[in-house]
Amino acid sequence: MKNTKEKPSEIIFSNFARQDNLSTEQVEQFQEYEKLLKEWNEKFNLTAITDTAGIVNQHFRDSLILKNFIDLSKVNSIADIGPGAGFPSIPLKIAYPNLKVYLIEVNQKKQKFLDFIVKKLNLSDVEIIDLDWRTFLRKTEYDIDYFVTKAALHEVELIRMFKASCYYKNSKLIYWASFDWVAYPKAVEYILHENSYKLNKKDRKLVFMGVKK
Repeated sequence: MKNTKEKPSEIIFSNFARQDNLSTEQVEQFQEYEKLLKEWNEKFNLTAITDTAGIVNQHFRDSLILKNFIDLSKVNSIADIGPGAGFPSIPLKIAYPNLKVYLIEVNQKKQKFLDFIVKKLNLSDVEIIDLDWRTFLRKTEYDIDYFVTKAALHEVELIRMFKASCYYKNSKLIYWASFDWVAYPKAVEYILHENSYKLNKKDRKLVFMGVKK
């Protein structure tokens, strides 16, 4: 018999768990993440989306959509360019604990939130890197399989990683975009393929970028 006293937020997370095949522990981590995001958002304005349904669908589920297109259980490491409040990397880390995650975030308030979330959710193998993108490309040499970003930087800035002199030139970049997004001409040559998907009846796409062989 259905529990008529079940709260809307519980229904939202129950549906989320079913749709994305999450364990009880993972659901609890996402619930804690959602609660803390709301609390910190009152002080630091981390996101314009503040209702539970919006956070679950537009932040959590939209981040996890990547698993429909690549086998994340076989990926060793990802780096999130400008994760802000942690999207898409923290949801991916919760769902795939095997991932080594690098968070490239130059904003100090967002760094504090990310550090707090990582510790509060007991996430291991997560490193916060307090460098801007250009400095990161010049001064670091991490082993990273995929760079991910939800449109934190213009694609002309992002494709700097594909310069012949850059350590990361052979890595792949995955860019979350609206369905009608059109790449700047300089970035077109690096588009490997696009995968469209639907989220809350909205058409969106993931743009996979890299140096074509």
